Amino acid sequence: MSDSTVRKFPAGGGLTFLNPKGWPQPKGYANGVKARGEMIFVGGMVGWDEEQKFPKGFVAQTGQLLKNIVAVLREGGAGPEHVVRMTWYVTDMEAYRNSLPELGKVYREVMGRNFPAMALVQVMSLVEREALIEIETTAVLPE
Repeated sequence: MSDSTVRKFPAGGGLTFLNPKGWPQPKGYANGVKARGEMIFVGGMVGWDEEQKFPKGFVAQTGQLLKNIVAVLREGGAGPEHVVRMTWYVTDMEAYRNSLPELGKVYREVMGRNFPAMALVQVMSLVEREALIEIETTAVLPE
């Protein structure tokens, strides 16, 4: 570990965030996460509510989607602090880029200051026609 900057994540227990020595500290994500424990895989969630209704707009859908992820994590005894990886699928990259300040606020309100390893890709469409974003999530409950 001497060649990397290692940051222990206090709330998550057994999670260690990895950043190679000399690399700038990432903002809003992690380059890598080392974890040990029970894994929880959350399938692609979309931003609809319990009645499968979508709020209007990219930021509103993202906020609801993150709440949906947290609800599934809670069923497994986990929370946002246990998330180690997220893959974001968006139908409009410009909508994402243009919403960054608002997205950051919504993200922190729901997920706290946990910034796991993340990937973001634009896709042509999602299965649910009204969905603007879908996120897959992996969490680890420490041993």
